[in-house]
Amino acid sequence: MTEQHQQRYRFSEAPIWSLQRKYYEDAGLEAWRNDQVPQYITSNPATAIAYAEMIFAFLQDQMNQGLGAEPVYIVELGAGAGRLAYHVLYELQKLKEYAGIDLPEYHYVMTDLAMSNVIGWREHPALQPFIEQGILDFAPFDAMQSDALHLTVSGQVIKQGELTQPLLIIANYFFDAIPQELIYVDEGSIYEADVYIEYSKTGAEFEALTTSQQLNHIHLSYEYRKAPEYEQDDYIYRDLIAIYQERLEDAHILFPKVGLECLDRLDALSQSGFMLLTADKGDHLIENWEFAEPPELVLHGSFSLIANYHAVQYVFQQKGAEILFVPHHYNNINVGCILHVAQPKKYTNTRLAYRRSVERFGPDDFFSLKMWIDRHLDELGMQQILSFWRLGGYDAEFFIQTTKQISALLPEANDEEKKDLWMGIQKMWSSFYVMPQRYDLALDAGLILFEMDMFEEAKQYLEISVAQEQDEVVSTVYYCLAIACLELDLMDQAEEYLKQLLVLEPDHEEALALMSVLTAEE
Repeated sequence: MTEQHQQRYRFSEAPIWSLQRKYYEDAGLEAWRNDQVPQYITSNPATAIAYAEMIFAFLQDQMNQGLGAEPVYIVELGAGAGRLAYHVLYELQKLKEYAGIDLPEYHYVMTDLAMSNVIGWREHPALQPFIEQGILDFAPFDAMQSDALHLTVSGQVIKQGELTQPLLIIANYFFDAIPQELIYVDEGSIYEADVYIEYSKTGAEFEALTTSQQLNHIHLSYEYRKAPEYEQDDYIYRDLIAIYQERLEDAHILFPKVGLECLDRLDALSQSGFMLLTADKGDHLIENWEFAEPPELVLHGSFSLIANYHAVQYVFQQKGAEILFVPHHYNNINVGCILHVAQPKKYTNTRLAYRRSVERFGPDDFFSLKMWIDRHLDELGMQQILSFWRLGGYDAEFFIQTTKQISALLPEANDEEKKDLWMGIQKMWSSFYVMPQRYDLALDAGLILFEMDMFEEAKQYLEISVAQEQDEVVSTVYYCLAIACLELDLMDQAEEYLKQLLVLEPDHEEALALMSVLTAEE
């Protein structure tokens, strides 16, 4: 690959895609450490709640149509760190318990190209209850070629035509990260936009770099050639190409041939079609492709592009599907729903759930608010913090971000606010999905509870922090634990925590004074 300084490729066959594949296979779950590959926008609790609402509504619709006897399979493509799957399953259980109604049995299947991710999910502590209940399974899946699902827990193999219920597909940040064709439309003609790959480092110097570093040393440029194959009557997407020829000028179009073929293979697994829930940087409005510039790689460990939701929308509309995208323009993430089923209008609950959970106020709106709030944390009052925390499904990352402001507001907080804060911490902790991140949630929760004089509760969380971060415990934690134990009349434990504190900080004046008092009382 690096023998030549510059080489020409068809865009879908360029070496950037093999590097993309290698990155995910090599990095495994570490790809999402501290958001190296972005995950928050499509995996936070608010997004998961919106998805769970639509899935729950879909299950209701199946039951109402007398189709509750067979299980519904929910397949997440490229499940990443696993956080979305966890929050969706958690919320689905809550909805089912709250509603108290009969629903079809459901099985959630997390898939990914990297087998190391499948193994990592199977071992994740938070996912074990769902595995034990038989509602969560895993499968390797290659968007380029997989035509069956080999479930690793049950051992079941789902092949073509084996499902009687529609397949429910979740595809977040999926279509923008798999190979795409690149065509150029101008003055009614179609061109293939070939890509030149130029390397700023070559040979052994290039090969010594990590995959993400290699992507940083690649520059793309384009050259165009007439592509009459797209205009042949037997070309499968000829009608769509004709629309682009008629409507667009000077437009570079990323064409999702691989994505469409992947959906067709998944469609073939079921006798009843599928429902797709998808979120991505992607345009479903054809006017947004007018005068589109050549694509540039957005680098974040791996890379991403723009997803062509217009093409996906058009292709399945022609097959009779109901397509749901928001009528307004998205800002950060475009969330769509495709009901590729018989008589999609009968899925009333599903369509209403989309209207309620995405169109009126959805994941994109939530994230836009979140970005504004992130810039104004020090202006928020306790009620604003509590309100947005509830809106976001008691998100742990928001709590981490606001602990400094919460601490500043606590002296003036009333009893009701403190009770709501304690309730929120409990809800947050019960739905917390541990990822390899840089923060310690138990520590921050424990310190806030300590400031509220909730010593028994603070002790519980601070001890979790000590157990989890044995090599990085700071003296403040031991001091707070010692004080909490004194308040709870646990003198022996208080003395032990003071001893550990003095190992870290032998000259800690308050600890020395307390130790002398405890020793004198003995």
